[in-house]
Amino acid sequence: MAHVEEADYIERDDIERDDIEEKIEEMQELIMKYSAAIKEVKTKLEILDNEFKVKRKRNPIEYMKDRVKDPKSIMDKLERKGLEISFNSAKENLNDIAGVRVVCSFVSDIYEIANMLKRQDDIKLINEKDYIKNPKSNGYRSFHMILEVPIFFSDHVEPVRVEVQVRTIAMDFWASLEHKLYYKTLGRDAEAIRFELKECADVICQTDMKMQNIQKEVEKLV
Repeated sequence: MAHVEEADYIERDDIERDDIEEKIEEMQELIMKYSAAIKEVKTKLEILDNEFKVKRKRNPIEYMKDRVKDPKSIMDKLERKGLEISFNSAKENLNDIAGVRVVCSFVSDIYEIANMLKRQDDIKLINEKDYIKNPKSNGYRSFHMILEVPIFFSDHVEPVRVEVQVRTIAMDFWASLEHKLYYKTLGRDAEAIRFELKECADVICQTDMKMQNIQKEVEKLV
């Protein structure tokens, strides 16, 4: 009897291991597809940036960053939301698996880049949030879009979603530091720090607008 119970235990363990390996393989396929979507979006952005360089003699995009969530982060988020942990569940329920951050020189560049992306025939806008005109309560500013782009594989075409965040250098600088400082102050009386961060965000916003006005004056002189 003991041998039977031990055999059942080993069999269950093998089934669980196979299930985990299957889920990992699914997530690896997911990451491959979202990595391809990131390349597609970045290529489009590079083309637009080069067009600006030729026509306007300057590059609106200072730099880009991208990331794909790792399998553990994807599975953890699905679990937190009480959703099925699978390829299809992740694709249907998560819009931030793939992300591209576009850092521009001026605020006006943000809207031009965003509008040019949205006008492209093979891009579908799923959602957008303008945190520049409507900043978050902590002062965060950025322009967010969820875009769906077609990815051409060997035997089919598949639409894949990418989150695109467009912001100025100053906005990106503030967001990066705010993120680091916020997590250091969790669980503490950090109201004063949050107030100072909000003040910094407002100052950065004013600086962005001043720099844009200066840029317009410079363009008149050229």
